[in-house]
Amino acid sequence: QVQLVESGGGLVQPGGSLRLSCVGSGISFSLTTMGWYRQAPGKQRELVANIRLGGSTTYADSVKGRFTISRDNAKNTGYLQMNSLKPEDTAVYYCRAGDLDWRAYWGQGTQVTVSS
Repeated sequence: QVQLVESGGGLVQPGGSLRLSCVGSGISFSLTTMGWYRQAPGKQRELVANIRLGGSTTYADSVKGRFTISRDNAKNTGYLQMNSLKPEDTAVYYCRAGDLDWRAYWGQGTQVTVSS
């Protein structure tokens, strides 16, 4: 019933930018906290950014000043604007939505590769 679909990943050179999108269905983003996580090969999944119901945001130290999380509840869509990308940003990026019952829903992931 609940589905999150990420898009916008791809191959980009260091210093470049990408914008990831996460479109939800079967769930209202107005009733969720929404976040982006990433997982590189051989590493644990880590929080990249999170935006709460009231709009407050949290960022991993490694992306502060470069990434911006936002949401458009009317479109049931979340975004992650990624600027000044570095090779260490290479990972599969996952969208996560958490509802008021503390259930977590995950997208299938989108690959971001930063390489020259």
